[in-house]
Amino acid sequence: MSFEALLVLPTWIYVVIALALTHITIASVTIFLHRHQAHHALDLNPVVSHFFRFWLWLTTGIVTREWVAIHRKHHACCETAADPHSPRFKGIMTVLFGGYGLYRREARNQETIIKFGQGTPDDWLERHLYARRPSLGIVSMGLIEVALFGLPGLAIFAVQMLWIPFWAAGVINGLGHYLGYRNFETPDASKNIVPWGILVGGEELHNNHHAYMASARMSNKWWEVDIGWAYIRLLVACKLAKVRRLAPRAISKIGKSLVDRDTARAVVNHRFLVLKRYSQMVIRPALREAKQNTDRMGRRLIRRARRLMTREGIPVDQSAVQTIDLALLQDETLATIYRFKQQLKEVWAGNSKDGPGRVERLRAWCTASEQSGIQVLEDFAVYLRGYQLEKL
Repeated sequence: MSFEALLVLPTWIYVVIALALTHITIASVTIFLHRHQAHHALDLNPVVSHFFRFWLWLTTGIVTREWVAIHRKHHACCETAADPHSPRFKGIMTVLFGGYGLYRREARNQETIIKFGQGTPDDWLERHLYARRPSLGIVSMGLIEVALFGLPGLAIFAVQMLWIPFWAAGVINGLGHYLGYRNFETPDASKNIVPWGILVGGEELHNNHHAYMASARMSNKWWEVDIGWAYIRLLVACKLAKVRRLAPRAISKIGKSLVDRDTARAVVNHRFLVLKRYSQMVIRPALREAKQNTDRMGRRLIRRARRLMTREGIPVDQSAVQTIDLALLQDETLATIYRFKQQLKEVWAGNSKDGPGRVERLRAWCTASEQSGIQVLEDFAVYLRGYQLEKL
């Protein structure tokens, strides 16, 4: 008995169809699951929201509450043994190629689902269809594609089944904490894999997301492309979505000398960028000068300490502490600058409601920096005094 597909198309059309279907799935993950459900960065029209939920049921079998809970736990326990998919504890190859298995294992942890899965859809369809029979959607999609395209439909279905487990569960959760560049010195290992978020809808900009997880836009630099944000803008223009939160932008106003509540608020909101700027403007010049003023052994020691002194989110064991301490002994200026970095982090430490205390700590830090006699530190204090949030 022969089987004839309803549609017989050129090979390149099948490729386009596969890419289009997987791209809709990626858009559903980044817009609906991630930015809308997990972080409440935007509101979606109920029809749009349900389309995304239905599409994910058909193409992935993802249960919204499970995905949201696991992702929220990742942020809450990032780079710890409790992180569901940290390359630091699971190993990069395990996360890259076994990310889906890690996801399924955590999805069976009811404590995670109950604690972190609040606020997700709980209507009749969710309880009786989407969450109760997640495999039914996948089977339905496979049958539809085989009926439409025959054997090429089976290939398209296979690509769909592998796309999210590899790109989202593997690449983003794995390489996104292992390889790439950092705009912000977050207290984790998150990195931007590439500056153009196409294959994974903007999720490649992972370090940006960890710095401002509640932002509907993941791009930060002008040259970074977030396709998911472009789709959100289109939905907003059609009055099908409303953006609730965006990452605040900051500027340094030349000539502003008074450290006030607005200054402290801008510094606290941009603390991960402030640490990045401190490394660029203060620590790195000091490291270069220190290497010029020491012997070969000292230069080797400073090179080893460079990453530990400029990067956040690196595990600091006894060996790392010893390396930093020995490097600081090579140069008094370097030791002072590193001490000021630790004191700067204390500005935003403590209770978030301690506004006046933060103002005083920042004011004292700037004054001490300007009196340090170290030019790069004085320049950074002037830069920080002018810090303020840009009005969007």
